[in-house]
Amino acid sequence: MDEDSKADGRRPSSRRRAGVERSGSYKVSGGGESADQQPVSQNDPFEMLNVIAFMEAFGEELEDALGFVAPNPQLRMSLHLIRSHLEARAVTPTSLIGASGVPYATASRRMKQMIDDGLIDQRPRTRTGKTFTLHPSEKLLESWVQMTGRLKRLASTSFGTADAPETVDDYYYGGSYMAARPIPPLRVLPEPLRVPGGLRVLVHGDPTFMVMNHLKRQFEQVVGTDIHQRAFSIDRLHEEILKNAERRVSRYDIIAFDLPWLGELAARDMLMPLDRVVDISRLDTADFHTAGWKAAHWAGKPYGVPAQTTPELFFYRKDLFEKAGLRPPASTEEVIAAARTLHNPAQGRYGIAWNAARGTALGHTFLMTMADFGQPVVDLPPAAGGFDTERLHRGGLRPMIDTDAGRAAAEYLLELLDYSPPYILSMSWYERIRPYAAGEVAMAYGYTLLAPYFELDTASPAHGQTGYLPHPVGPGAAPVAPVGGYALGIPRNIPAERLHAAAEALLVFTSPEAHKLYIQNGSRTNPRYSVSADPDVRRTSDIFDAVDAMSWRDELQFWPRPPIPQITEIIRICGEEFHDMLRGVVPLKTALRQAQNRAERALRAPI
Repeated sequence: MDEDSKADGRRPSSRRRAGVERSGSYKVSGGGESADQQPVSQNDPFEMLNVIAFMEAFGEELEDALGFVAPNPQLRMSLHLIRSHLEARAVTPTSLIGASGVPYATASRRMKQMIDDGLIDQRPRTRTGKTFTLHPSEKLLESWVQMTGRLKRLASTSFGTADAPETVDDYYYGGSYMAARPIPPLRVLPEPLRVPGGLRVLVHGDPTFMVMNHLKRQFEQVVGTDIHQRAFSIDRLHEEILKNAERRVSRYDIIAFDLPWLGELAARDMLMPLDRVVDISRLDTADFHTAGWKAAHWAGKPYGVPAQTTPELFFYRKDLFEKAGLRPPASTEEVIAAARTLHNPAQGRYGIAWNAARGTALGHTFLMTMADFGQPVVDLPPAAGGFDTERLHRGGLRPMIDTDAGRAAAEYLLELLDYSPPYILSMSWYERIRPYAAGEVAMAYGYTLLAPYFELDTASPAHGQTGYLPHPVGPGAAPVAPVGGYALGIPRNIPAERLHAAAEALLVFTSPEAHKLYIQNGSRTNPRYSVSADPDVRRTSDIFDAVDAMSWRDELQFWPRPPIPQITEIIRICGEEFHDMLRGVVPLKTALRQAQNRAERALRAPI
């Protein structure tokens, strides 16, 4: 990664393992509990591994204790296949036959029967297709997902397991049927991707993409080739995408881009329109959160697939609010009142944390705060649910910074200063969440992708005590949760011979199965309704229910940061001018006027 870029042992068999150790999980930096320390639900891959380990051990106990119990080759081969798939280990016909516990000829016949029954998929290892690796089919994986849940319920009803994820009443009175059907684990591609040197992926260095990197081995098993991932901070990622577009041949097969950058990248012909290389119907576009899918379009064409839909929400400490007799804030006035009440520097606690560092960080805050007062940064026409973003490619837009909404946003930020940590003017993306997770601040604006900092850390005072809200709003404005996150796209200058592999990998990385796997390993972002509805995912965090509810209420919106080609420059301008205002270098009125004038010049400049 480039940041700038055992049982009793009576038999020597892996089947003797009575349990499994979770690996490849994302761990929050700075200490705390990682995803591999969290309780797991009945149908996630790690719980399936535990069930497999139990069945292997139980089967051997039966065979050893009762001499008339013969090995079941189909069962043993199924266990071996699924374990190897979840642990990203290749299975050959020879190794599968060896796991059967029966003579070679018998095992060969049983294996062929399983292939004919659609339980085993064969994937060629070489171009000649003479040798294969074996993988559990979708049919077998789905059957095992369902059986894992049933087996745990049987154990619960028979032995009274105290910590079972579902109660007996849940099962018999319909609880288990009211939940959505679990999404099965990823299955391997029928044909491995053949791309010289492996897949090359450029991403942002955030928790979700770091989860992808920790799962690198599993994804390499799925796509059948090496994966090389390079990660950058947000500003350096933008620079590298622009630099890569100037190269004759792209260094990357897939790039992650921040949603507001789309207009610039599409207008400058840096991205491949997806409908030229992918059958869009394969994406199941209706499954994506509407705002996230629309944000990946420019001039009516899709240029990326949402990899993260991570709205910026308002985090607040439910326990502190309850103790102080406060209700969750719905307005900016209520935020200020709550911050004033909970601000107590003498005891090491501050009211609120937010992005106030100079440049990109504060620029994003100002645009989103303007949205809280009902105004986008440019003069978009009103539309149902907010503002019309369908015609951004036509240009002719005018900045709306030096306006009543702009003034109200600036005044609100000045008020927040009084109840913020003393280092607020250097606070950006991660810096605002760390003190919230440490219990040093009572409220924070933050993206859902940063929630692992307190959701996965049981030592955090905010763990299990965080409420999630859309942005509190100014007078007359509608609640909004500004959509952030990244989409995955294909560079325009990718070599033609790599295009098919890039497109197929893109479909894998953004599939429901992949997104569920990210979440089970610590991610708190998700762009798909089906994943939010998955019972295993819903048990992971309240954040998914909250975001889904906001989406259904049409509160997830991307117009607060419209993806026009000049948006990066406008964000930078606002981050500079209003930082000077917060420092007291220039008065509010001057900051508004200078930001307006500079933004007008940026919009007039050629793309």
